[in-house]
Amino acid sequence: MLKKNQSSAPAYGSTEQLVTDVMKSVNLSLGFKAWMGFLIAALIACLYAYYIQLTKGLGVTGLRDYVSWGMYISNFVFFVASSLIGMLITAVLGLLGMKWAVPLTRISEIIALAFAMVAGLVIISDMGRPDRFINLFIHGRLQSPILWDVTVVTTYVFISTLLLYLPLIPDLALCRNKLGQMPPFFVKIYDILSLSWVDSPAQAAIIKKSVRTLMVLIIPVAMAIHTVTSWLFASTLRVGWDSTIFGPYFISGAFVAGCGVLIVVMYFIRSSYRLERYITEDHFDKMGKLLVLVSLVYLYFNINEYLVPAYKMKKDDGEHFHTLFFGAHAFMFWSVQLLGLVLPIILLLFKPMRKPFPIMVVAVFVAVASWFKRLLIVVPTMEHPFLPIQNVPQNFKVYSPTVIETCVTLGSLLMVAIIITLLAKFFPVLPIWEMTHEEEHEQLPVQKDEA
Repeated sequence: MLKKNQSSAPAYGSTEQLVTDVMKSVNLSLGFKAWMGFLIAALIACLYAYYIQLTKGLGVTGLRDYVSWGMYISNFVFFVASSLIGMLITAVLGLLGMKWAVPLTRISEIIALAFAMVAGLVIISDMGRPDRFINLFIHGRLQSPILWDVTVVTTYVFISTLLLYLPLIPDLALCRNKLGQMPPFFVKIYDILSLSWVDSPAQAAIIKKSVRTLMVLIIPVAMAIHTVTSWLFASTLRVGWDSTIFGPYFISGAFVAGCGVLIVVMYFIRSSYRLERYITEDHFDKMGKLLVLVSLVYLYFNINEYLVPAYKMKKDDGEHFHTLFFGAHAFMFWSVQLLGLVLPIILLLFKPMRKPFPIMVVAVFVAVASWFKRLLIVVPTMEHPFLPIQNVPQNFKVYSPTVIETCVTLGSLLMVAIIITLLAKFFPVLPIWEMTHEEEHEQLPVQKDEA
């Protein structure tokens, strides 16, 4: 049985209250079934769009000889960026001893795992012959940044899975004991995954040491995953990509995108599962301040990215900047910079805007702008090759995504939503054991109920 331990979690009330409030969300409710039904139906429609692409080729998309990267690669870069939020919240803030972030660690790891897992599938959607993907491993060359990208993405998914699972083991034991209303199959799964957890001092020590080791390991891996992604662009001589700052530029942008996504997910999980006691207004206030910090860093890199080439103003750079600032992409460019970066920084400086609902709205703008920012990185550069575009149809000169392409892209976002929904529904969305063990030697005994 669970023993009462009021002192172990003074900020969250009694241990029993914490367990009750979090566990009540782990159920097969009617609302959950309806939401999953909607997501699955929409995903089936998007998978049919991919089937059309698979059978008829990439000609059904807006991708052509010149603009061979479009929404798919932009989506991939956004997914990789958003997945870095797990490292930022769990590892960086965890190693810095930021106790306020503890209730957000599991949500951030769920987001990180979902986006990282689907990122690999997004790459496959960009391939005209996905059956040849295996050749990357058979004939891959160390000189290719694509091989590095696949390697670090796979490694990041593996470490993120461990970083999600290991702190979850004690909570799985709680699910095994407390969720009698769940079907026996689920209870059996909880029992297997809990690895006979009884919260002995030896088990607790292993968990803490393992998690801390993973916190250290995931930081360089997370840095590498987005740095290598930036090298896919920066290792070319194309105007707009030929930059030495793309590594930190991409990483700082990843933190902005990840914070935006986390705030949105926090808001809906808090309201849907009635967790206002544990995901408090103070958490939104601190996440707002964190978002301002990373946005200021990203704003600096944006200024640097455009100011230096603009000062030198080579001919090709001039054409590229004219397209971004005044040409075909100007509306998207200025909307992203102002609505997705500058305005959020200004608004979040005021405390009322860091309340749950206002900051969620701001975070939606940040997340959406982050996706379009990736599109601006990819498309305008490819529309300006060094060789002149001549003797080709008009649709080869300007990239315009098709309905099929949009549906396939939407399908990847639906897969992320499905993964987040399933993980947040079938497992405790807050780290109960960690929240009740903020002091190093405090324990929350978990044992099987006696018959």
